[in-house]
Order: sequence, then structure tokens, then C-alpha cells
Amino acid sequence: MIQVVPETASTNADMLQMARNGACEGAWLRADRQTVGRGRMGRAWDSPNGNLYASTLIRPRPGDPPAPTLALLAAVVVLETARIYAPDAVFSIKWPNDVLGAVPGTVPSGTVPNDQKGQSLRGQSPGKLSGILLESVEGAVVCGIGVNLAHHPDLPDRPATSLAALGGHAEPGPFCETLADGFARWLSRWRGEGLGPVRAAWLADAHAVGTALTVRTGVTDPAKQAMAKAWMVCLTGSIRIVRFACAWRMAESMSSMRVMCF
Repeated sequence: MIQVVPETASTNADMLQMARNGACEGAWLRADRQTVGRGRMGRAWDSPNGNLYASTLIRPRPGDPPAPTLALLAAVVVLETARIYAPDAVFSIKWPNDVLGAVPGTVPSGTVPNDQKGQSLRGQSPGKLSGILLESVEGAVVCGIGVNLAHHPDLPDRPATSLAALGGHAEPGPFCETLADGFARWLSRWRGEGLGPVRAAWLADAHAVGTALTVRTGVTDPAKQAMAKAWMVCLTGSIRIVRFACAWRMAESMSSMRVMCF
């Protein structure tokens, strides 16, 4: 069931409270507008009317794959849903769970995921279409998903896009219903078949094998940095850290790691 409110500060904050109050797995909350939307590392998330702002609740069980891999599952579901509403666009996943989109064009092969070679981008960098934020409370996981459907912001450090800019169209309500159905389907596979199917779907649309990536965790405490390293290795089962761009001991600086996708 999807609960809809016209406005809230943050759907994730509300869902975290709902989890504390005993809400069941599969609960969804969608807002027409957020006043204090946020992304990873505390970044603000622009929340005008017409885009998707939603959160859902997962209650991990014994024997489930590691909970952080839900970030990969969410990216797969968002990309799958976006393709339904913008079938002519080219979508990809930026490690670990940003969904990117662009208009098809002509750029050398190898710049897009394996299953979309031949539908390269029209001389433009793909823009960020969505953001995903996982938060935990009392053993439960809240997955917040924001998708630019009608509008996208001008970001200072990266290009952004929207479903409308990619030639698609979706109202937040129907898009969320499709997203929730897909999430339930993939969650069932994640739980019943293990990480393998999610990993395969993620790799099919993620960076090409061998791509070097820079990962900024925002973690400055050395003990938490070690946990972040373990978290990233756990996250995909396919990421190996090969070099650190700055020393772990520099507790006052942002951690930036070079990783290789295998």
C-alpha cells in the first residue's frame, strides 16, 4: 500500500518513524513535495512538484543477503521502471546506485553499458536521473528514492536530467506504483535466490568491467573508514579496492578511494 501526502519534510524521516512504530515491510510513503529532502552525505535534494519522492520499508530476515546490497537492488528497480516510461532513452548505473540517463545518439561504443552498445550518447554526458538513500533503524532499512520526472536541477558538480528531458512522461503516482511492484518482485528474488540475480542485472547496466572509479565516502573517523571499506566490498561482491587516493590516517580529510569494477 502506498500512502500519499501532499507535503512533508522528508519521506525517509517519516518512514524511519513509521518503522519505530512497527510498520510492516512493504509500506510505502510518497509525497508530492518535500521541504527538507536530502541525499547521501547530507546533500540537499531539490523537491519541486511533479517529481517522485518516496520511501519504503524493508525488514531484513536471517539468511538474507547483506542489507547494504539493497542499494543495488533499488538502482536496478529504478532503471527498470524508467525504461518503461522513457523507452527510447539510454540508461546506466553509476556506482553504486545513481541512475543516469541520456538521449540516444552517436558516440563510440564502450561508453554505455554492454546491453546498450550501438545506442550511444549524443555527444553529451549522461545526467543524474535519480538518487537513492538507505538508512537503518532498529534492524529495519528505509530506502528513499527520488526520481526527476518532470524537472531536474542545475547541479554545480555534475549534469542532471529528467524523464521529461529524455522524451518520456510519467506522473508520480503511476510511476510509484510501477516502482513498488518492481521493488517487491526484486526483493523476493533477492531474498529467495540470493544476490546473484541482482548483481547480474546491476552489472549489465553499470560501468564496464575494468572501469576505475573514485568513491567519496564523506567518512572522516579512521575506525568508521575501515567499516566503510568493508561495506563497499560487501556491497556488490564485485568491487575490489585497488588503491587509496588519500591516506586513511588523515582523519580531517574526506576519504577518496580508487576502486576497480570486476
